[in-house]
Amino acid sequence: MTQDIDTTPPRYRGRFAPSPTGPLHFGSLVAAVGSYLEAKSCRGEWLVRIENIDSPREVTGAAKEILDTLEALGMEWDGEVVYQDQRHEAYQTALAMLEQQGMIYPCTCSRKEIADSGIIGRESVVYPGTCRTGLSNYRNSVSLRVLTHNDPIEFNDSLLGPIWQQLTSTTGDFVLRRADGIYTYQLAVVVDDAAQGITHVVRGSDLLDSTPRQIYLQHLLGYSTPTYMHLPLVTNTQGEKLSKQTRAAAIDISNPVAQLISALEFLGHNPPAEIVESSLASFWKWSLANWTIQRIPLPPLCSANEE
Repeated sequence: MTQDIDTTPPRYRGRFAPSPTGPLHFGSLVAAVGSYLEAKSCRGEWLVRIENIDSPREVTGAAKEILDTLEALGMEWDGEVVYQDQRHEAYQTALAMLEQQGMIYPCTCSRKEIADSGIIGRESVVYPGTCRTGLSNYRNSVSLRVLTHNDPIEFNDSLLGPIWQQLTSTTGDFVLRRADGIYTYQLAVVVDDAAQGITHVVRGSDLLDSTPRQIYLQHLLGYSTPTYMHLPLVTNTQGEKLSKQTRAAAIDISNPVAQLISALEFLGHNPPAEIVESSLASFWKWSLANWTIQRIPLPPLCSANEE
């Protein structure tokens, strides 16, 4: 008997994944609103994940404050909230799979030693591969890096179009577990997106350069690659990304509709005047009925298409 094969495309499953390094600010709100509207307008699910893998940077109480803010803004998520600090076993399993493939190796290079190599990339100095063939020195603590190649990693961004990057010459072999034992964002986000069945990732364009690394890991681990869309980035008057480091103000939930309208306008949508004085329910009803990515302004391309 021939087994029937289900050819139905997977249901849209998006997510919002803030780091609890402080309260929700306007830049994070834009990403939340964009990912929420794209998921719900496609009649899909919208999940929330707290990315607290880097425990030294976590601010006590920030995770609850973020979730409370989302609730106050009328943003309802599907399923249980996932916390990365409860997922260490899954990350270690992924590392073991890569080790079996011979794709990871220990590294003892310090940041200063890497900086002294003088190979400049976009985000930082490119790792020159010093420990690829064996440890350059012997220390008690080592990081784990993944071997990369220079074949182009390509994907089609829903907003920006075709994107490609060559990893060896732009980032080099990158770290998956730090010398202090903390799993890195690049590994954790890939493992968690796969575990949660995420089909679409909508996030800020500050993470555009991370996407080729994540796709590379997805290929190595046998995971499906989601569809990506990178939204324009909110910056301050100095042109810096809004963040705790740049003292971004927390969202004022005393007037949630006004905050949401500002985010929607940043994303190229102009609700009518009556929506300004409306309820949260009316705001979301109008937004879902009128949401289209064709109105989103294109962000400056973050130089991802470079050798």
